[in-house]
Order: sequence, then structure tokens, then C-alpha cells
Amino acid sequence: MKIYLVGGAVRDKLLNLDVKDHDYMVVGATPEQMLAKGFTQVGKDFPVFLHPKTSQEYALARTERKTAAGYGGFSVDAAPNVTLEQDLLRRDLTVNAIAQDDQGNLYDPYNGIGDIESRTLRHVSGAFVEDPLRVLRVARFAARFHSLGFTIAAETLELMSRLSQSGELEALTAERVYVELDKALSTASPQVFFQILKQCGALKVLFPEIDALFGVPQPEKWHPEIDTGIHTLMVLEQAAKLSDDNAVKFAALVHDLGKALSPKEHLPKHHGHGQKGLPLIKNLCTRYRIPNEYRDLALLVSDQHQNIHNVTELRAETLVKIFDKADFWRKPQRLKQLLIACEADSKGRTGLEQKPYPQADYLQQCFRLASAVDIKSIIAEGHQGAAIRTQLNIARVAAVQAYKDLHHSGGQ
Repeated sequence: MKIYLVGGAVRDKLLNLDVKDHDYMVVGATPEQMLAKGFTQVGKDFPVFLHPKTSQEYALARTERKTAAGYGGFSVDAAPNVTLEQDLLRRDLTVNAIAQDDQGNLYDPYNGIGDIESRTLRHVSGAFVEDPLRVLRVARFAARFHSLGFTIAAETLELMSRLSQSGELEALTAERVYVELDKALSTASPQVFFQILKQCGALKVLFPEIDALFGVPQPEKWHPEIDTGIHTLMVLEQAAKLSDDNAVKFAALVHDLGKALSPKEHLPKHHGHGQKGLPLIKNLCTRYRIPNEYRDLALLVSDQHQNIHNVTELRAETLVKIFDKADFWRKPQRLKQLLIACEADSKGRTGLEQKPYPQADYLQQCFRLASAVDIKSIIAEGHQGAAIRTQLNIARVAAVQAYKDLHHSGGQ
């Protein structure tokens, strides 16, 4: 029995990155031997074991054979005679097909170290096309390692395109697509994930609502980049710079879906696009079982981003209605999320990436003053039942109006 550290842990060590997860491959062992050593078996598809002390994963070396469509359509052979090289051959990318033994010796039969040095994401073998999930995984790796200068090998991108055209992507489960989406959103350059999916034809298969935005024009006066799809990815890029919150980044990604529904005769104008996009967001979230937190923020941003951009022009009553509709009173953190997404939308335009977004401070101040209204004093005045709510609303509107008057008169 020989044990090797494999996969991402070895890759990230070689890239001088923090290693979070350690996965091990065991060559020459049987499940019975692993159980006898105190390991706990998990997983039904192939033998994976948890270490009795560290709970880290140890998988028996295995080969796989394609038997059906989709991510799970494989038969697995994890016999003791499966070699290190055979196991590494089934992996997706050469940079993930490097092993290290307990003495620190590296085993690199497919030149993963060379590809790390050249910053290339390259498939290990032609078996790459047997697993449709690899299209998403490689796009995610491209996003994660974008800042390090990694690019996808042309021949690998060609295989990704072939997979995208094969119908295999439709066999992916909602859960697997969401997991890869969420991991991509967690990277520093999530826009690259969608750029790659667009490039290989997977975007129109998995995210047709986003793909439909490319080629849709916007007024050049407000959007020098013109193309709505390009703008969307620029907004996502800005959101990732402004926040680590995946809910904010998802909202940035889908905030303009309604622009794909604008009548061609009205282009490049997009009247009511925020509201038109709401059903598209709901459908996308249902299809991939997106968390309710992501969905609710995305709906709010789509519905209100135009109002937030024009916040100084809105009446005090309208602002308080927005606070009510979004339930900022109970969920004040949602206001911050909304404002970050709107700032990303403003900055996600060619040449305007550094433009200040004073609307955020303005709306936060309005909300702070409205929140400061003391309901106890209203009750103390003798108001009861529905009258309390009415008077509270009047007082909040008055507080916001006072600030608006001060702001417009030049005071702060």
C-alpha cells in the first residue's frame, strides 16, 4: 500500500498558494484493508475513506469507463492493481494530475509541472470529453487562476466546445451546476468563468438568459461599451472588486436580464427592463435551485437599480416605500448589498470604472434618518392600532424630506 497527496493540494503548493484541502490517493489497497486500519468508508460510487483521526479523504486509485450520459455515467474499477499513472490519467487537467509521496517526491507523468510553469490549463487525455462537468470546472479554474496569468490550451478549449455541442451538458444535475457557479462566483475574477462558457458555447446551453444579452445594444451615451453582455460581465467584475458576498455578485450578474426582452424597434432603449427581468431571474433560480438569499437580492436589484441610480430625484415618499418593500427595517444588511450591486452597475462601464457613486452615501443617510424615528414617542402621543403605522410612515417621510431639502440647498 502506498499513499500519495494528489490534486489541488499539490498544485496549490507548487503555486505557493494556501492549501485548504488535502486529498490522498491509495495505491495497492482493498476496502477491507482500509476498514481494518480504522478508516470509515463514504460514497457509494467508488471507495473513498475518511482518516480515523484527521477525517481527510483517502480514495483508492481507480480507473473509470464511460457507460451513460452525464456526470455520473461511469463504471469504476478500484482494484489493488490500478497504478498511480492510471489514476492520474483519468483526471481533468495536467495541473491536477501531479502526486507527491510522503517523502516529498513528485510524480508528474503528464507534465503538469511544465503546464504550471507556462500557466496553461490543459486536459490530460481525450477522456476529458467523457465528463461534461469538466466544462464548468475548467472555466472555474480559468477564473480562479486568471490573476496568475493562466489561460486554457487551444486544444482543451476545442474539447470543451465539442462537449457543449454534444448535448451532454443537459445531463448535468441542477446541484452540480449550482456548486460550480457558486465556486466561480467566489473567485476574484468570476467574469472569466462566463467569458469561457461563452467562448466554448456552453453559456447558451446552461445560462441562455445571460447568453441572450450579448449583441443587445444600449445607448452609447450611458454605455460606451454598448453591448449588454459585455456590460454584464464588467458589472460582475466590479462587484467582485467591491465585495466578497456571492449574493451580491449573483445579483450583479442577472440585474439586466430584462434587456434581452426589449422590443427591437425600441433599441437601444430598455424601458422597464428591471421589472421585465424578474420572471427570468425567478426561472433561473428555480432551475438551478439557487439559494433564496441570492434570489431575493437579485430580484430587488433588478427591480430597483434604476431608482437607486436616480435616488436624489425620487420623492421622500418613494424612498420610504422602497425601504418598506425591501424590508430594510428588519434586514438593514440588504441595503448595503443593494448599494454595492448598484455601484458595480455604475462602474461596470467602459471608462467609468473609477467614477464615484455618491448615491450610496445619500441613500444610506436617508435610511439612517428614517430608522431613527422613535415609535415609542408616537405611541406616547396616544396613537393606536393602524394609526401608529400611519404616523410612523409620516414621520419617516418627514425625516427623509428634511435631509433632501438640506442636501439640495447645499448643506450636509
